[in-house]
Amino acid sequence: MTRTTIVVPAYNEEHTIVRLLERVRAQHLEGVQFELVVVDDGSTDATARLLEARPDLYDTFVRRKHNGGKGAAVRDALAVASGDYVLFQDADLEYDPADYSKLFSPVLSHDADVVLGSRLIASPVTRVHYFWHKVGNHGLTLLFNVLNNTTFTDIYSCYVLFRRSLIDPAELNTSGWQQQAEILSLLADRAASIYEVPINYYGRTYDEGKKIRATDAVAVVTTIVRERALSAIAGLGVPRRGASTRSAGPRAGRTNGKAGDGVQRGAGQRPKL
Repeated sequence: MTRTTIVVPAYNEEHTIVRLLERVRAQHLEGVQFELVVVDDGSTDATARLLEARPDLYDTFVRRKHNGGKGAAVRDALAVASGDYVLFQDADLEYDPADYSKLFSPVLSHDADVVLGSRLIASPVTRVHYFWHKVGNHGLTLLFNVLNNTTFTDIYSCYVLFRRSLIDPAELNTSGWQQQAEILSLLADRAASIYEVPINYYGRTYDEGKKIRATDAVAVVTTIVRERALSAIAGLGVPRRGASTRSAGPRAGRTNGKAGDGVQRGAGQRPKL
């Protein structure tokens, strides 16, 4: 039985959080046991109240006193995760939990270390969306692939499934959207077997609550370049700051395929996304 922790960070998602968690709870895969960890990242709407009223929808609820950014919420969730694998799930309805069966196929069939869901490889359903978002995603993915010698098609998909032993939350230094680039850089460096699978995508508009902005790309680019540089330095025998002692899988052997109580940590004054 593969135990998997599903991590759901939420910030001001009162319109979608209950429906999303109901869909997650409805998923059942043979050979997979789910643990659901939800983190309210200092929401100012009714998100936390709705979650507290429905404890049947999760196994662990972490309520942050202040908004610290998506990465801070993810770090808190990873600290309490107990699964063999971790899967990220956004609190909106852009990504469909019905795609879990696709994500777990490489894990159950090929013992994959990492699986990404891609919106850009023959996705059955994709909502026509913002042109420049797609251009930006292509650019970020190209930069990541060039620096890490990978063949990803969509590095900023929500769905990242990975072996928990590959990432120690204590070593993560970022708290915003750029944390995905940090995590994926570490996974690309450590995982021996990485796959992508096509997923559906139902993107929402800014009027519907979309939060990511073009300016977030600057921090993502900086993180991708910095993480690659740190990896190169580590290759010379200089340890990374806070490097995990649990990391696995030599990079050279990697194969790529397609197929609660409040956590009181410091946060800035404006919402961090």
